[in-house]
Amino acid sequence: MAGRQISCRDTGMTVWTTLLGWVGIRRPLASPVPRRATKIFALEESAPRVPREYRALYTYLEHRYASVVVLTFEQIEALLGFALPTSARTEREWWTEVVDPQRHCAAWTGAGRTAAPNLAAGIIAFERPA
Repeated sequence: MAGRQISCRDTGMTVWTTLLGWVGIRRPLASPVPRRATKIFALEESAPRVPREYRALYTYLEHRYASVVVLTFEQIEALLGFALPTSARTEREWWTEVVDPQRHCAAWTGAGRTAAPNLAAGIIAFERPA
């Protein structure tokens, strides 16, 4: 440091790092960042047991904020990727009876909704109970 004078004009980065080196101040070494979990929770663990083929309908209904979601048969089939059985279009009980929670009805009951079919209009209203 003797013999070297730092002027106000000389503000280059190398001068500052040299000055800090002389004073003995060093930039602290970066500590390794702890690895964070990639997911906050596993979707499979938090979701009720919904048959794989009806899981897309469950996910759709679960992520809707509206208290009533109305879907046509065609929209439901587009979500599922296959045609609904004939009984779904002709029998009201296919939508309203919740006998076995491992069946198709787990898609809307797992999302906290009930199904109110209007078979003549070809629509199903999935409603959250008040």
